[in-house]
Amino acid sequence: MTDDAPDDDASDDGVEQESTDSTDAERHDARADGGDDVDENSKREQLDEASELPDDEYLTTDQGVRVDDTDNSLTAGARGPTLMEDFHFREKMTQFDHESIPERVVHARGTGAHGYFEPYDDPDLGEYDDVSDLTKASFLQDADQRTPVFVRFSTVVGSRGSADTVRDVRGFATKFYTEDGNYDLVANNMPPFFIQDAMKFPDLVHAIKPEPDDEIPQASAAHDTFWDFASLQPETTHMLMWVLSDRALPRYFRTMEGFGVHTFRLVNDAGESRFVKFHWRPKYGTHSLVWDETQKLAGKDPDFNRRNLYSAIDGGDYPEFELGVQIVEEDDADRFDFDLLDPTKLVPEEEVPVRPIGRMVLNEKPDNFFAETEQVAFHPGNVVPGIDFTNDPLLQGRLFSYQDTQLNRFNGANWDELPINRPLAEVHNNQRAGFMRRTINGGKGSYSPNSIADGEPTEATEEEGAYVHHAEKVEGKKIRERSESFQDHFSQARLFWNSMSEAEKQHIVNATHFELGKVERKEVRERVVYDLFNNVSHDLAVRAAEGIGIEPPAEPGDEIADHDRESPALSQENTTMDTIETRRVAVLVDDGFDDDQVSDVMDDLEERGATVEVVSKMLGERSGADGTTVEADKSHVTSASIMYDAVFVPGGRESVDALEEQGDARHFVAEAFKHKKPIAALGDGVELLEAVDLPDVDLSGDGDDVVAEQGVVTDAAADDVDAFVDAFADAIAEHRHWDRTDETVSA
Repeated sequence: MTDDAPDDDASDDGVEQESTDSTDAERHDARADGGDDVDENSKREQLDEASELPDDEYLTTDQGVRVDDTDNSLTAGARGPTLMEDFHFREKMTQFDHESIPERVVHARGTGAHGYFEPYDDPDLGEYDDVSDLTKASFLQDADQRTPVFVRFSTVVGSRGSADTVRDVRGFATKFYTEDGNYDLVANNMPPFFIQDAMKFPDLVHAIKPEPDDEIPQASAAHDTFWDFASLQPETTHMLMWVLSDRALPRYFRTMEGFGVHTFRLVNDAGESRFVKFHWRPKYGTHSLVWDETQKLAGKDPDFNRRNLYSAIDGGDYPEFELGVQIVEEDDADRFDFDLLDPTKLVPEEEVPVRPIGRMVLNEKPDNFFAETEQVAFHPGNVVPGIDFTNDPLLQGRLFSYQDTQLNRFNGANWDELPINRPLAEVHNNQRAGFMRRTINGGKGSYSPNSIADGEPTEATEEEGAYVHHAEKVEGKKIRERSESFQDHFSQARLFWNSMSEAEKQHIVNATHFELGKVERKEVRERVVYDLFNNVSHDLAVRAAEGIGIEPPAEPGDEIADHDRESPALSQENTTMDTIETRRVAVLVDDGFDDDQVSDVMDDLEERGATVEVVSKMLGERSGADGTTVEADKSHVTSASIMYDAVFVPGGRESVDALEEQGDARHFVAEAFKHKKPIAALGDGVELLEAVDLPDVDLSGDGDDVVAEQGVVTDAAADDVDAFVDAFADAIAEHRHWDRTDETVSA
């Protein structure tokens, strides 16, 4: 069917009207709409088509007029005034003056990547799982279909200019360009949320943003207004535990989980509805930075997470995530000790296992950060048949808020016509106007019903693919009242605390000392400790109080959750630790390194999927003892151990002697040890570790064998490189070695 094509009698010019898309393609070379002659299975191809330049690539004005000089303004004489008739200058400067759009109120700092999603049907990818019993959403059940996606990762609180590694929630928003229209899964890297009702969202954001009188601090919750709000709003307690944990400091975007937060519905062809929670699980495990690393990275490389995402894609280490669902039958929704519609709660995986249904691979970077990453617009109301909403009060409010905020950012309603937002599915509607309208529609019929365009576009039936909301009976008095089932604010916060390892608990305590240590008002610190933490765990409250100048509570709180349940799935120490794929390993060398050790170890680690880089005092070639050379990828001044997952020191008398004299090299090893990272040394390289004086670690063994202790792997004899690399790879796979001493390391 054509879009608003009038019948022959009603057409003014008697010329048959083409469809909207083909008209645009003919008039604008398929560029304004992203191209019509492109493979609809590839959003990337559509965007590439939209950005193609002519073969000659002459510089032109916005109107296509070729430019002879873009360096000098038109003036009255060589030293005279600039003339207003210089249309190229005025156009160029006006475009520059207006090229920014308002940054997002939240999630302003972000980065994105293209990729694809495919349901499982290959035993190598995952057990085949037909989900037609759950949903009629075709992109989730058609195993022969790859759906293009664009994913935007983000921090929440900071501005666009803030650092990647701040303590914060991370956004994980995915736009699926499905054949049935766009579907946006707007997720975070934490399953609960701060508040239960969207009515409180402006208050939450106002409290956590920089304080209005001095615009301080940036990208941080460590200040009075946020903790004042949180201490008076007990429903924030569960989310506070997550934000104070290592989950707020993801190592890489590719080692970060994603959660849909809300409870949604899946609806199948029979009209049967089930509740669902969406999960993204990273292929390479869930891992975090430690606090000291985040502080140093913010200065050394504030774009650390963004840069790493791009370099991983460039290197073929494509981030990969498994999509899983937790399914709850409607009749079972009341069996939990919490309300399934409460967004401050999660469903423990031990009670409802996550059912894997597909995978997502991110394999292409944006070509233009602004046009794609900044202009991408997500909205949880963008759903397709088979996915529906629930009465989650936070979700209900977000269905309004997201649409409204896009109207503000883009100064109009046509943001969905931008190439990055435009669906691959055909669009036929009666919209014709508004700021930055891109589609040029033909015909007179811009309303429904009509007769002059043969009634087109026509409404579809459910059998023809129309979206039909799940029929749910809703009745009740109009009231402003929170359900009684939403009133337990501490049970799941305690569940989270109980599930942490001792190292993870200590990190939470340390985070309270920093966050609340920045709060000037003592009464606010007291409320957080006494009214919130002491109702989660008396141990937590006491340990937190001791670091922030508060008298520790003598007894547990009156509302303390009365259970000792745990959920092992909540601890990162239980994540995937059987691979070193995509892990970054630094090799410390100087001239005179052992050629064979460097080549053998680097080749073996790279064959196992690790990314290996040579780090030296200076950039340029380093010469081995036998004459081979390696190129230094990074210098001491531009890198640090905080940028790597593991460190290897090869032998070579001259190289090791030089490294021992370099404070940066010694610090590299000492800092990696402090951060519990795997460290390995061969032959003479063991002497550098001895010079650093790593505490409580046996570096020599009996002098002939590979020694692996607390993630430190050595072989002074260097006579079994294969066994050495095996032990080193095992240490890398564990990510961190929390059993290592916290004693100060000399550097």
